[in-house]
Formats: sequence, structure tokens, C-alpha cells
Amino acid sequence: MAFRDGPFENLKVPLVWTAMAVVGVGLIASIMLLLADGKSGEADDHFGPVRAGFTTGAGSVGGVFAAPVRWAGHVTEYVGGYFNAVEENRRLKRELAELQPWRDQAIALKNVNARYETLLGLRTEPPVAMATARSISEARGPFVNSRLIDAGSSKGVKVGNPVINEHGLVGRIVGVAPGVSRMLLVTDVASRIPVLIDRSDARAMLTGDGSGNPRLEYVRGQDSVRSGDRVLSSGDGGGIPRGVPIGVVAKGIDGSWRVKLFSDRGAIDYVRVMLFEDFGQLANPETLNAPPLAALDTAPPPTADQAAAIGDAQARRQAATEETARRAAQAAAAPPPAAATPSAPVPAPPERPA
Repeated sequence: MAFRDGPFENLKVPLVWTAMAVVGVGLIASIMLLLADGKSGEADDHFGPVRAGFTTGAGSVGGVFAAPVRWAGHVTEYVGGYFNAVEENRRLKRELAELQPWRDQAIALKNVNARYETLLGLRTEPPVAMATARSISEARGPFVNSRLIDAGSSKGVKVGNPVINEHGLVGRIVGVAPGVSRMLLVTDVASRIPVLIDRSDARAMLTGDGSGNPRLEYVRGQDSVRSGDRVLSSGDGGGIPRGVPIGVVAKGIDGSWRVKLFSDRGAIDYVRVMLFEDFGQLANPETLNAPPLAALDTAPPPTADQAAAIGDAQARRQAATEETARRAAQAAAAPPPAAATPSAPVPAPPERPA
């Protein structure tokens, strides 16, 4: 519908009055701007109160008129973000797919580093040299439980060396090559390890039977074993150092005492071989070969009082020795006592015939 067909088609506004109204509004706005922009530091400022009132009113009016503009900006941003959400979601999915393999690798490296730090932090008392190795293959059967590790004689590994992980004893070395070694697990039927009960200090033999929990045999003593007792290596026989953690005692289904191994708490893929042969290597050869009186040579010199006391004691011992010798000489120089005179003559013995 055209403007002339509407309800204002008969309305006629004089052009002169319209122009005068526009000019009046422009003049008023100019005056207000001049009042608001004028300097207020002059002493003869007569329009200060008017300017202050105008500024106050203009601030309120400006805030009212600026609110719709702000709202419109927020609405525009919201609508723009809504329409861009699909593209943003696709981009984030692509980045997530790219970062997924990196996250898996980071988790694996974190676990490996944690195990390495734990293995490198193992300390024995007295200290024993160790070689770090990795399990490279496994032989598991109804009677044989063994593994190959990538450490051999080139690293000082020998037959009989105990093998541990970050939790406890794993097994012993039964075969050595320059680059690899065979490790017999404590669960193997050929495994025999002397152990002790930490609570009662009772001795026993840890015997593998192919299951995950080896048996405790030859336990001596009344009430020497209870469920929950810690089992350690006893060091008997000199094959394994004393005090290596092995496991916890538990009652088996068949009524026998069995041991839950500490080494089962984690994977046996990283281990440390204790380069231990016998207890003689833990002692200092110089200390063993030193003479018993070697410590006297390093003793501090005696003080003046101690020297005087030692001299008095030596003088008394010398005087006692001289007195004993003098008495012995007097006793030797004295004449023997006279023999008693008989009361009757002693008859002569009869003569024998020629």
C-alpha cells in the first residue's frame, strides 16, 4: 500500500515550519554540546551548575540508549557462535583424533619411567651391585616357569644371581650367555629358596609347584606361621642376601601354607639382577687381612696422668719381682736341717754268699 493510500494521505505539513523545527532542534543540541565541552577551571564560569546538571542528565540518558546497543552486540555474538558451533565441533574432533595417539604414548612412557625410577631407587644393606634387564621371552608350562632377559655375562651376570623387580624377589639365574640369561621363577617346580618369617624369625623352605603361590615347607616351631606374616629371604646357604622381600603367608585350599608373591603386583618385564655370589664379597678384604693389633698403632698417645699411673704400676710390678727373687735366693742359701739321731743302732744287713 502506497503512502498516499494510507491514513496519512490527507496530512499536509508546511515545509517552512518543518525547516524551522529542525533548525531549532539543531541549535538546542549545539548549545548543549558547547555547555558540556566548555572548560570548568575558569573563575568566571557562570554555567558550571548548568553544565553539571546537563552532564548528569546526559550520562543517564546515554546509559539508557547504550544498553540496547550492548544487548544487540551480545545477541550478534551469540548468534554468530551458534552458527559457527558446527565448524568448531568438527575442528575439535580432528584435533582430538590427532592427539589420541600422543596421549597413549605419553601414558605408556609415564608408566615406564615410573618403573625405571622405582628400580633405580632400590637399595640393599649392605649395598650390592645390580644390573638392569628386560624380559624378552617367556616359557610357561605345567612344570616350567622361566624367562629370558637381555643381560648376560657381559654385564657381570652369573649363575645363581637373584633377580628382583620393584616389589620383591622374582627368581634366580640358571643359565648365562654373553648377551642373555635364563631366569628361573620362584614358582617353578625346581625352585627352592630358604626363607624366614619376619614376625617369629622361623626358618622354612619356599618350594615352587607350578602354581602362582609357592608352598612353605619344613616350618619349625609352635605358632611360628600365621596368615599375613611377611616372608623374607633368610640368607642361608649364601645364595641370596638376607632380607629380600618375597611375599605374604596365606592358608591354601588344601590346608598348606602358601605365599602370595610381592612380585605379582606388577608385570615382570623390567627386572634387576643382583650381582651377588656369597657374603665374602660384601666384606672389605683389607679389614679381614689386617692384623688384630693394627688398631693399637692408631691409638692416641696417653696423657700425663695416664703415663704416671702406668709408670707406678710398672714400678710396683718390678719391686714385687725383685722381692720374690730375693726370698728365693735366701731360701736356697740356708743350710739343710740336721737329721734326727736314732735311739737304737740299725742292724747291718746279712752278708750274701759269694
